[in-house]
Amino acid sequence: MTSEAPTLVVDARGMRCPWPALRLAKAMRETSDVLLIADDPQAEREVAALAGEHGWSVEGAAAACGDTGWRVRR
Repeated sequence: MTSEAPTLVVDARGMRCPWPALRLAKAMRETSDVLLIADDPQAEREVAALAGEHGWSVEGAAAACGDTGWRVRR
């Protein structure tokens, strides 16, 4: 049995930056593994900057409907 929490999915489609990054920051306070889905072209830069500030790892992930997704972990 593992004590890891399941991945939390944050759907930020339709939100413009900085909202996807703000939603990610809030989710990372609650868990250590988040899948962020966003369609704002600036989100990638914002997510990378936020993750860099906090030492989180970021990897690209396939997301529904052709949107961009990132898996962020502490």
